[in-house]
Amino acid sequence: MSVFQGSAVAIVTPFKEGKVDYDSLGALLDWHVAEKTDAIVICGTTGEASTLPDVEHLSVIDYAIKKINKRIPVIAGVGSNETQHGIHLSKEAEKLGADALLHVTPYYNKATKRGTIEHFTAIAESVNLPILLYSVPGRTGMNLTPDLCAKLAEVKNIVGLKEASGNIAQCAEIARVTSDDFDLYSGNDDMIVPLLSLGGAGVISVLANVAPRDTHDMVMKFLDGDVKGACKLQLDTLALTNALFCEVNPVPVKAALWLMGKIEYEYRLPMCPMEDANLERLRKEMQAYGLI
Repeated sequence: MSVFQGSAVAIVTPFKEGKVDYDSLGALLDWHVAEKTDAIVICGTTGEASTLPDVEHLSVIDYAIKKINKRIPVIAGVGSNETQHGIHLSKEAEKLGADALLHVTPYYNKATKRGTIEHFTAIAESVNLPILLYSVPGRTGMNLTPDLCAKLAEVKNIVGLKEASGNIAQCAEIARVTSDDFDLYSGNDDMIVPLLSLGGAGVISVLANVAPRDTHDMVMKFLDGDVKGACKLQLDTLALTNALFCEVNPVPVKAALWLMGKIEYEYRLPMCPMEDANLERLRKEMQAYGLI
């Protein structure tokens, strides 16, 4: 069974005066449900999970699960480059009631093929929840190649992949060598429709933070057979998407949500506010799109 079809938002973690701003997070979660977001990914890269100590990390996951209250799936980002730590976070997220887990490749270590398989297999065997793998070589230095994906897809509760390599040929090969019940999700907002054309199930999206309904509609139009409508939304959102990645994620998307009046303009180092010229570019694209 798919964890979800459609658009999952890789949601930000709002901060206020150095602490998690749960009021703003709660408002965002309710807004996403109202705007037809299909799932929440909490404490992923966009959620600045690497800056959250375990107690805070799990508290944010717990809050999201309770706030969503089964209205849509909540996928907990619990990846680690240390296997036992990944197991610990996975077990705790399962206890809290997460619907699924997202596990990034073990960054910095750059494990061998054998080490990568043993890492993810050990984590998967420690829980009963479905697991989505996350391949983002530009951030981690590791690429989940098609042969690795095919091997990992044999693990019973590893059910899909967020693919953010930006390599559409690799996505096609992964789709070819894995079974139909292994779901492929775009991890790049500028490649949603291309990946759907290869049989993808949806997107785990940064864009959805600011344009949730259009991101949902893009996927659903394609899945419902309106390919032209989906392509139009892909192209219509492209300039905005490019602005959201003019600096390292999640710097621009948090700035965008601040410009929309939804969160404070606050990060945890090493993330910091945008350069003035980039902020102005983002503002202009948001105005052009009608967000502000």
